[in-house]
Amino acid sequence: MKKSTIILFALTIFANLCIAQKANHTFALGDSTFLLDGKPLQLISGEMHCTRIPRAYWRDRMKMAKAMGLNTIGTYVFWNAAEPEEGKFDFTGNNDIAEFVRIAKEEGLWVILRPSPYACAEWEFGGYPWWLLKDKTLKVRSKDPKFLKYYHDYIIELGKQLSPLLVTNGGNILMVQIENEYGSYGDDKEYLDINQKIFREGGFDGLLFTCDGPSQMPKGYLPGYLPAVNGLDDPKEVKKLINKYHDGKGPYYIAEWYPGWFDSWGSPHQGSNADEDAKKLDEVLSAGISINLYMFHGGTTRGFMNGANMSKREPYSPQTSSYDYDAPLDEAGNPTPKFYKFREVIEKHLPTGEKLPPVPEKHHTIAIANIDLPEHTTLFWNLGKPIIAEHPLSFEDLNQGYGFVLYRTMLKNAVTGLLKIKEMRDFAIVYLDGKRVSILDRRLRQDSVQINATSPNAILDILVENNGRINYGPYLTDNRQGITETVALNGAELTGWKMYKFPFASLDGINKYVTSNKNTTAKLMRQPGWSSLVYPQNIPAFYRGTFFLTITGDTYLDMRGFGKGFVFLNGHNLGKYWLIGPQQTLYIPASWLKNGLNEIVVFDELKVDHTDIHTLDHPVLNAVEKK
Repeated sequence: MKKSTIILFALTIFANLCIAQKANHTFALGDSTFLLDGKPLQLISGEMHCTRIPRAYWRDRMKMAKAMGLNTIGTYVFWNAAEPEEGKFDFTGNNDIAEFVRIAKEEGLWVILRPSPYACAEWEFGGYPWWLLKDKTLKVRSKDPKFLKYYHDYIIELGKQLSPLLVTNGGNILMVQIENEYGSYGDDKEYLDINQKIFREGGFDGLLFTCDGPSQMPKGYLPGYLPAVNGLDDPKEVKKLINKYHDGKGPYYIAEWYPGWFDSWGSPHQGSNADEDAKKLDEVLSAGISINLYMFHGGTTRGFMNGANMSKREPYSPQTSSYDYDAPLDEAGNPTPKFYKFREVIEKHLPTGEKLPPVPEKHHTIAIANIDLPEHTTLFWNLGKPIIAEHPLSFEDLNQGYGFVLYRTMLKNAVTGLLKIKEMRDFAIVYLDGKRVSILDRRLRQDSVQINATSPNAILDILVENNGRINYGPYLTDNRQGITETVALNGAELTGWKMYKFPFASLDGINKYVTSNKNTTAKLMRQPGWSSLVYPQNIPAFYRGTFFLTITGDTYLDMRGFGKGFVFLNGHNLGKYWLIGPQQTLYIPASWLKNGLNEIVVFDELKVDHTDIHTLDHPVLNAVEKK
């Protein structure tokens, strides 16, 4: 082939690629509405997060969104899920945000992308990676060069995944949010401008916007960019506020409208009035305002990813694993009465001749009775090798993000007095010579206990759990975990600590840490006579069982009768349970069950002697029923 022919061939391929990548649609800001291909478009959006929904059900949830009348999906991207370790990015499995967006396009849905490194979302540390806290001097949400470098690197990697899916490149992502409710935290327009520059460098070349609550907007908006509003649904007030900060123009977008609310441990189940919500939705749509329901479908915060709130009135309030949110789709993706009321409202506002697709059927559920848990081992039998230091080290200093750390020291002399843990985070169980002395709960401002060591050389153990880092507000930076300062007895600091790490990041990790002292196969093993051995009383333990299924379906693990801990099923961390409620069951999607043999591992830090467990075909809240 001649050189000229090769060049012509290459140019032809390049031209075809350019044509293929040319945007199929245009999306712009009009004075009062969004414009798709120059015509008004009212966004009727619902929030869903791919990390909170089993991948196998992403399309199912999208079909439900279409059936309720939504034309758009709003979604966060969580930095700590995408970069769990510094420099190691993971966009596979449930983190595959690009596939989530592509499925939305296939189902005829637009996407509003919310990839700000700070998300809030009742998610651990608001979405920031825990490893940022290893540097005590680093300040998130600021112009700190160290923070901005990590932020920049993340957005560049995220852009590789998502910039090809922007509407400007022929995709279905209409707009991209920079920062998130920044007005609740700071007031630095230069920092906000750095945000938009980083996003541009990452390839996000379409429309950018901010969102804030009404009182936050003066601090949180960036001049020249659309300021969307959260938590305001009076049409006149929405238009007045956005006009004020957007040169007297729209379009008008409620980025977070709350037809429900999240649950926190130890508080009643939250909800809202479906009839009142439907009336308000009708008012907003009638006014031509675009809206995003937060949440349309909450799903479940799996693993150790729940966040926590903190304020001057509320010392610490961790959120539940269930993110049901009293949303139109429940935690398992089934339509609620609220779904049908909203569907009726949206149907009234459809263009002439357009009809909604039928609502998919509810998912099949099963109940599994009497799953035996014949294998067990206590945590204290399998401590592994400690890290030794004169003073207690935080999780971050131990290079650990989540889970538990056991802090151990010896009391040389017999002593009675007040044990005080300064800045303990977040939940601690105190043992003296293997006997549980007290439980200390940050929610209740508990950090001290009277102890009585009647003989010298008593062993003091403090098992500390990360119950979820703060995800919102000015206390966001105060998020180091474990024993973050000192432990004192009668005012004298205790020194000489051994620290045992239990991150429990995976089932393999659990098997590693709970290897029986009589067995080296990294499996939970039956321990005959275990209750009469060392540490017999109320010591955290693992319980393992297997069960066989010939049919699968969605189900709910019944945790009533258990204390506090987490559960692995077939390698999936289902999330946390806690007897204080309101959540009393753990949702198990059918896609995580097997036709055949299934394995379950339960960790309970408060109660012992469990011999079996079962599932229900419905969730349970508020612990009003007894097992």
